[in-house]
Amino acid sequence: MKQRIYTLVLTAAMLLAVLPVQARAAENFVPSAVYENQFSDVAASDWYYEDVKALYELGLAQGKGDGDLFDPNGALTVAEVITMASRLRSLYETGSSESARDTYGIGGGEWYLPYLRHLIAEGIIGEELEGTYDRPATRAEMAHVLAGALPQELLDPINRETVSSGYDSGRYIQDVKEDTPYQDDILLLYDWGVAGGSDDRGSFYPDSRIVRSEAAAMVARLAYPALRMELDWDILPSYSRGGSTLEAMVKSDGTFYPSPALDNREELDADVRCMLANGERTLSLEYPEGTVTRQFVNELMNAFLSVVRNYVEQTYNNVTVLYYPNSKNVEITFSSSLYDESQIERYREETMEYAIAVHDQMWAEGRITEDMSEYEKARVYFTWICDHCRYDHGNSSMSHSGYQAFATGLAVCDGYTAAYNLLLKLEGIECGTYSTAKHIWTVAELDGETYHIDTTWGDQRYGVEYEYFAMTEAKAVGRF
Repeated sequence: MKQRIYTLVLTAAMLLAVLPVQARAAENFVPSAVYENQFSDVAASDWYYEDVKALYELGLAQGKGDGDLFDPNGALTVAEVITMASRLRSLYETGSSESARDTYGIGGGEWYLPYLRHLIAEGIIGEELEGTYDRPATRAEMAHVLAGALPQELLDPINRETVSSGYDSGRYIQDVKEDTPYQDDILLLYDWGVAGGSDDRGSFYPDSRIVRSEAAAMVARLAYPALRMELDWDILPSYSRGGSTLEAMVKSDGTFYPSPALDNREELDADVRCMLANGERTLSLEYPEGTVTRQFVNELMNAFLSVVRNYVEQTYNNVTVLYYPNSKNVEITFSSSLYDESQIERYREETMEYAIAVHDQMWAEGRITEDMSEYEKARVYFTWICDHCRYDHGNSSMSHSGYQAFATGLAVCDGYTAAYNLLLKLEGIECGTYSTAKHIWTVAELDGETYHIDTTWGDQRYGVEYEYFAMTEAKAVGRF
């Protein structure tokens, strides 16, 4: 009972602290003008009409030229973004959007200096944007400046649960990553309903230029709660991998070697990983003059085929090369011998959907849990593959694919391994392959240890043979 009373008293104290801030916002965010379609390039049917109208009436939107144009698609400079944020803060603090100009305008200099000084004095920004004021601002920079423009007590995180689930699952806002500038500020705008994304995946496009219509929308939503957006994203359980893509299964730091040596597997692998992680299937290489001969190209093809076999779940098992003798350039395109060019993306996407369904089912049924080790998770998926697949002694071409292993349960070693590796990668388990002239199986890092895992041999007529799970390299290779 004492704990409950304490909680109520604390809540009451918090409300007392918040109410004056909210009251000041309601008092100062009051229209001071009437918008009567003063901007001839803003139509009532435009998605940003209400936002521009709101800013004009608050005195935050100024026209261009003779004042009759808003220029909705025009870029904003960093200085203009800072100015918009300062005016919004000034309006909140004093009821006048230009009070910063009067307070911080002493000393002359660039036109934007009063607004810049204002935001620095308020601790909204520091010197991180110094030297960029005259260039077009990115959407990430806009988010950074706006995220601190108003006290956070004014901004109810109406979408926090939705954003957290959608972002953490990797299904939404996929273009905002841990190394994206101002990641936290961007996500705050989603939390508050100030940003909602530009497509059905909630993409923010942080590196794109911010345009005046987009900026108007964000500022108007900061000022008026009624304009903020409640996101209706399709949120899956926290364990779900819904929306994951094959390119997301490959880790790359972006390193690319334009002329990898034939015998340098590290460079060849880096190029393949860079390509796959970017969702591409073509490599453009350049070698010193006189290097590109027919023999060299054949050896290069075989080298890359060997490397891409380590990523068997990606479905690529064939390459074509475009080059001209005695030229410097070589273009290598990866494809599949199992289906034609028009079907590649379809089968890749459907394979991924099958794998996600299996992954989510394992979690939903409690067969995979958070407290399990990687070794234990890998064993569960080993059992699933062996239980749901049978060896295709007819050796049809599609049985070499992970798609066939999932869709019909009919596979040969390539299909078994592709399906199994994809399930492991959905769990974040690092894995690749070991292959001989006649066979291929999984090599995985489980809890810091390297194991060889052969789902094909594990699938015996009498049941699952765990002798082929978590083998040493000597045992795995010694069978041949």
